[in-house]
Amino acid sequence: MSKVENGNKRLLLISNSTLHGSGYLDHAEKEIRDFLGAIHRVLFVPFAMYDREAYTALARRRMEAMGCALDSVSEASDPEQAVAEAEIVFIGGGNTFRLLKSLYDFNLLRAIQGRVSEGMPYIGSSAGSIVACPTLKTTKDMPVVEPPSFDALGLVGFQISPHYLDPDPNSTHMGETQEERIRQFLEENDAPVIGLREGSMLRVEEGSIRLKGITAARIFRRSHLPVEIDPESNLVGLLSTNEAKEILM
Repeated sequence: MSKVENGNKRLLLISNSTLHGSGYLDHAEKEIRDFLGAIHRVLFVPFAMYDREAYTALARRRMEAMGCALDSVSEASDPEQAVAEAEIVFIGGGNTFRLLKSLYDFNLLRAIQGRVSEGMPYIGSSAGSIVACPTLKTTKDMPVVEPPSFDALGLVGFQISPHYLDPDPNSTHMGETQEERIRQFLEENDAPVIGLREGSMLRVEEGSIRLKGITAARIFRRSHLPVEIDPESNLVGLLSTNEAKEILM
């Protein structure tokens, strides 16, 4: 699946849908409202969850509380046409393998790519943020189903590792940390990886990739030491590969 190479793209890529101590999307509401602007109808993609009806109902209640109507692509008689007519697409979190397989099953990858290249805004949360990347290779999810390919939407040229957790020096757990798994990814792949801690999100627009939210992010690149990035920083300069920089073309 080829990546989208259009500088008009607008993306809001959220690490997590729910932050400890708050409700669904509460921590991201201010940013979502600002990102939506005058948009008042959202097309939701609930494919990352098994119970799509319940997930749609949850998202619908939350969007209505923000003054937006919500349609679900799972309720549409023609999902491709629903994407073609959407003002904005919001892909929620859940299992990334299930999500990507469904996007292939309903022939929605090229449909979403095309609309985003035309300037349609895109919101992703957790798994919805991962599938905005070139591949799903930085997911931590179990492969409960098998998509035909690991290739995802390619709306950006870097990878996201959401729900990023720093290694706990006091932990007795002997399994791999998230940082170790990202380093393994970089042994085989050259795309930068942004470790998005919970409470953080990326806003991509007008040639910038700006970190938003309340927590710092961690940038991993092959042959470089990890770099900590504070909220409101522009990450473009740290995405050093030519593939990642193509987001600005």
